Amino acid sequence: MLDIKYIREHAELIKQNNINRGVEVDLERLFALDSDRRAHISQIEELRAKRNLSSRSKPSDVEIAEMKKTGDLISQLEKELDSIGNDYVPLLKSVPNLTHPDAPIGGENDFKVIDTAGGEPKFKFPAKDHEELMLSLDLIDFERAAKTTAAKFFFAKNDLVVLNNALIRYGIDILRKHGFTVMETPDIVNNQILEGVGFSPRGPESNTYMLADTDLSLIATAEITLGGYHADEIIDLSKGPLKYAGISHCFRKEAGAYGKASKGIYRVHQFTKLEMFVYCKPDESENIHKQLLDIEREIVDGLQIPYRVIDTASRDLGAPAYRKYDIEAWMVMNNGYGEITSTSNCTDYQARRLNIRYRKENGETEYTHTLNGTAVVTSRFPVAIFENFQKEDGSIEIPKALRPYMDGQKKIGK
Repeated sequence: MLDIKYIREHAELIKQNNINRGVEVDLERLFALDSDRRAHISQIEELRAKRNLSSRSKPSDVEIAEMKKTGDLISQLEKELDSIGNDYVPLLKSVPNLTHPDAPIGGENDFKVIDTAGGEPKFKFPAKDHEELMLSLDLIDFERAAKTTAAKFFFAKNDLVVLNNALIRYGIDILRKHGFTVMETPDIVNNQILEGVGFSPRGPESNTYMLADTDLSLIATAEITLGGYHADEIIDLSKGPLKYAGISHCFRKEAGAYGKASKGIYRVHQFTKLEMFVYCKPDESENIHKQLLDIEREIVDGLQIPYRVIDTASRDLGAPAYRKYDIEAWMVMNNGYGEITSTSNCTDYQARRLNIRYRKENGETEYTHTLNGTAVVTSRFPVAIFENFQKEDGSIEIPKALRPYMDGQKKIGK
């Protein structure tokens, strides 16, 4: 959430930013509500001061009657203020974050390629996609998952389960080396935190599952629970940023997202993810964002997966993200690249919504900056491994970095 004072003072910048992001927000309506809101607050404060001044001495009957009228007027104005807030707060929250001046402007395909590593593998045989490979090796079952749950859920089996656990442990060891505190987070969150982090639990744009008859939802990423971890707190950043790594199941509707790019387990309703989340001072966040990207590259480089790094374009940014980098692995299923990690700098957008501050050296408080990044995800990473490390006989070579976590196993299959 942006500061309303900043929005008022930089209205043209905000309007252009909304255009760049493809977001429509009625700023004139927001400004009118804000003006009405501030007028009500000012009037309420004046009336309270008047009432408090009158109560310092024994009041006469006339003064008592006047104080009652003042109290009734305050109550009426407070009700009106609440009514204004019902429109004002959602509208304010709908204004997306600013966009980094170096981020590309445009839609999904207007990203900028920052770097590439590896390259398209050269197979001497007809390469298969991960779904065909996993089915042939009895590692996955979609049909029975559809029977027990629904389409786009799956049972992972046999060596795929071992590989997934190896990936998570591999990621944990790297993150601990970089000073992250590892957590297993709840898979359920209250909707106030969900909204604060920037996910919508309601409406057609929602990608999350709400739990019926509750104010709770299943999380789409541990970013949500880790983002809410310090809600309504003043945290200590005097010794440096707070760095957390959260392991959780992730649940996403992925409505309308099917097609070629969702084949197999690339885009499913449930998966496990190891997520990085950082709280830091404002002047640290841009450098930390680059550090998170470097850690993601370290993880993917260690697995020897070919990839490229992209700077995401403005209309493809989530509302909280100021800037986002994606790592896209080369995949047979796309005959090109597909996202396996992303890292976002959300500046103080989430912290304002969740009321997370730190105390500066002068004793004043200021909103923190928050950042997030994928370390390992057990849907996209196996896709990249199976499609890049397949052999002609249908077996899969296990990346050397994972073998210590799989009792030295070198391949899956024949």
